[in-house]
Amino acid sequence: MIEKHIVLEDIDPVMLYGVNNAHLQVIKGLYPKLRIVARDNVLRVLGDEEQMATFERQIEKIRLHVLKYNAIGEEDIINIIKGHKTQEDTAKDVVVYNLAGRPIKSRSENQQMLIDAYEKDDMVFAIGPAGTGKTYLSIALAVKALKEKTAKKIILSRPAVEAGEKLGFLPGDMKEKIDPYLQPLYDALEDMLPTVKLQDLMEKNVIQIAPLAFMRGRTLSDAVVILDEAQNTTSAQIRMFLTRMGMNTKMIITGDLTQVDLPRGTMSGLRETINILKDVKGISFVYMNDKDIVRNKLVTRIVKAYEKAEAENKLKTVHNKNQQDINLQDNESIDKH
Repeated sequence: MIEKHIVLEDIDPVMLYGVNNAHLQVIKGLYPKLRIVARDNVLRVLGDEEQMATFERQIEKIRLHVLKYNAIGEEDIINIIKGHKTQEDTAKDVVVYNLAGRPIKSRSENQQMLIDAYEKDDMVFAIGPAGTGKTYLSIALAVKALKEKTAKKIILSRPAVEAGEKLGFLPGDMKEKIDPYLQPLYDALEDMLPTVKLQDLMEKNVIQIAPLAFMRGRTLSDAVVILDEAQNTTSAQIRMFLTRMGMNTKMIITGDLTQVDLPRGTMSGLRETINILKDVKGISFVYMNDKDIVRNKLVTRIVKAYEKAEAENKLKTVHNKNQQDINLQDNESIDKH
């Protein structure tokens, strides 16, 4: 008889044990000759050496299943232990699975282009209107890299710019002041990682969420780094961010050039950067449009309505300018006579 302690790394053990330890009872039933005791993320197992080796292999398969799919059922556990077929990917472009076990994958041609660009190049710009999945898909790619250990860290950043509103004095410490700006990033992560695991990764600085100003002076290596809402950066800010890139690092920069919240007269750093870097090797630009919107169908209609209004306003501006030029020429002609 031997005893072993098996540590369940990278997963929420509650997901493996099941509600009221229901999954654990199934596992115990399939290994009646082993004594299995669970405490936190450690399985204490006592029994025959040969059976123990088999048990370790199967528990590792179960752990990997939970890590990949963020879910597991009793049927999956039985199939894994008995060597039967389990859940398989329905598409090659599945990035990760959310906490409900649903696949996060491309839902449009341009979203697939973002995934392909990420695989091909170390720096990707994803540009398009609200609701096209730029941020969510980018964070999914980062979570996948962390799970597959191709990156050691995820670093998420946003410029802390008010969206046309004067928020005034915010109470609390620095974290409490800046968290409202970063909440969309937390929301995406909470959809893909169990709460306890996410908190642990953030406490260990494996996942870092910080405003853009906090990036100055850093070299970001062995990481997936995402800059969200990049349209609200100045030229100096986005240049500072892009030059933080270290070894074995991928960067994704997302932005919507129709929603710039910078002070009037300040040029968006993203707009300028697109022109400067458009021909640089190793950088991809993916442009999304209203066909890529994956939110409520009303969002698509709203975006189209605004685009139509902006186009009409531009035509009016051109027409008014032309009319002013004609009037000016008429006046000059009258003055000459």
